[in-house]
Amino acid sequence: MGSAELELAFGLLAGAIALGYFVFASFAFGAGYQPTPRRAVETMLRFAEVGPADTVFDLGAGTGAIVFRAVRIYRARAVAVEVEPIRVAILRLRRRLGPFGDRIEIRWGNLFRLDFRSATVVTAFLWPGAMERLRPKFEAELQSGARVVSHHHPVPGWTATATDPATHVYLYRWPDAVRGPVEGEGPTGGT
Repeated sequence: MGSAELELAFGLLAGAIALGYFVFASFAFGAGYQPTPRRAVETMLRFAEVGPADTVFDLGAGTGAIVFRAVRIYRARAVAVEVEPIRVAILRLRRRLGPFGDRIEIRWGNLFRLDFRSATVVTAFLWPGAMERLRPKFEAELQSGARVVSHHHPVPGWTATATDPATHVYLYRWPDAVRGPVEGEGPTGGT
């Protein structure tokens, strides 16, 4: 094998390792990587009625689909929370290169140690166990009127204000989520 073939083989191996790390390393941090589909992102932000006065906490922000849309389209402030270092680097690069970077804070760390008192909207696409672990923190720290929007996995023990079966999005309003729906009102379906 010649020098060119060795360089090509090494490059392909390095690329495969990098791709494998990007996709599978999140499992080492407690969650797999799966980007939130654009349609679900749009539904989440619309359901939460995000606006310029909001601070959106995106838990497991990945590469920033929710964060950058909340800031760009809805002019909200956003806090991207991510544990995986490569995705944190991507978030920081996107913030530096894109508009509205001054409205985005990136926190590299454990979302279970996060203080939610300044959040008006919390978005999440996390596994059921993570949602269950977060519920007591939400209940202790969220301000009245805060909205929690989850993609695919509901918050156990809470009653959704609205749901969209097509995108698997659940909206909760704190503290109504633990009181259940108001009489005559219930979760809604569709978009």
